[in-house]
Amino acid sequence: MSLLEVHDLEVAYRRQGVEVRAVVGASLSLERGKIAGLVGESGCGKSSLARAVVGLVEPAAGEIVFDGTALSPLGRGARPRHETRLQMVFQNPYSSLNPRRTIGSQIGDGLRLGGGGERGARRRSVGELLEQVGLPSSAAGRFPHQFSGGQRQRVAIARALSVDPSVIVLDEPLSSLDASAQAQVANLLVGLARELDLALLLISHDLAIVRHIADRVFVMYLGQIVEEGPTREVWAAPQHPYTEALIAAIPHADGSGTLPEALPGEVPDPASPPPGCRFHPRCPHVFDRCPTEVPPLYELGAGRASACFLRDPLGPVREPTTIHEGVR
Repeated sequence: MSLLEVHDLEVAYRRQGVEVRAVVGASLSLERGKIAGLVGESGCGKSSLARAVVGLVEPAAGEIVFDGTALSPLGRGARPRHETRLQMVFQNPYSSLNPRRTIGSQIGDGLRLGGGGERGARRRSVGELLEQVGLPSSAAGRFPHQFSGGQRQRVAIARALSVDPSVIVLDEPLSSLDASAQAQVANLLVGLARELDLALLLISHDLAIVRHIADRVFVMYLGQIVEEGPTREVWAAPQHPYTEALIAAIPHADGSGTLPEALPGEVPDPASPPPGCRFHPRCPHVFDRCPTEVPPLYELGAGRASACFLRDPLGPVREPTTIHEGVR
């Protein structure tokens, strides 16, 4: 049974008087002890979905179910205290920590919220949390500026763990770190998910990291989930042209795998998305129906799905009529 379920979620903003639908009909689920990756180009709506899940943004439509309880109708600031078990780690550890307070006091806030006992007991718990994320307990009395970027992100993870969460949403937690710190924190996340039976949602544009640690992957394009499935299977045989292009765009040691060759153009403005399939202006396979019909998320079996007419069980119906210039 899934611990967190998102059904047909929509997130909308107003920009200069125009409604921008950042997330459109997105659905996903998380299981205990598993890591799900949410991938896509910058601006595709990944962070908007994350913020809606944890209550920082109120959804325009859809439903979020956490441990059997629907969250969306409660709205921001109205969630019961036990739902602190749904936590978030932000992209930038430089700005997510208070520079004027010791890290021990910031981690202790979560322990106090959860009724973590007297001061002495909380101090011991802070030390245990720091050691759990690979930092010495003696670091509790230091300030954020005394740590490296990777260490700060470990502190942010320890703070999220302080309330004994069941689900942690991580919004690009590795993007501001160097390669060595990325690998260390990625391995930490895998260990925590398995040891603490946590459900993690890892949001990233770095497909290599997601491939390394995620059990399941959701691919997002212009606010919509266009493919999902077990990570290894998606990488071995992508079922959506966008996923195929993302994987082809991963740089290789020989210099191949560059984005302009694999996927021309840029993500359209979400305030004015293309009609029909949102990917069709950049797709190497365009059918008559693609510019006019929105493809559903076709279930392909074995936990896989793809929102592409190529996966229609009745067939695409018509032969491709257009191959975009410059796409190979």
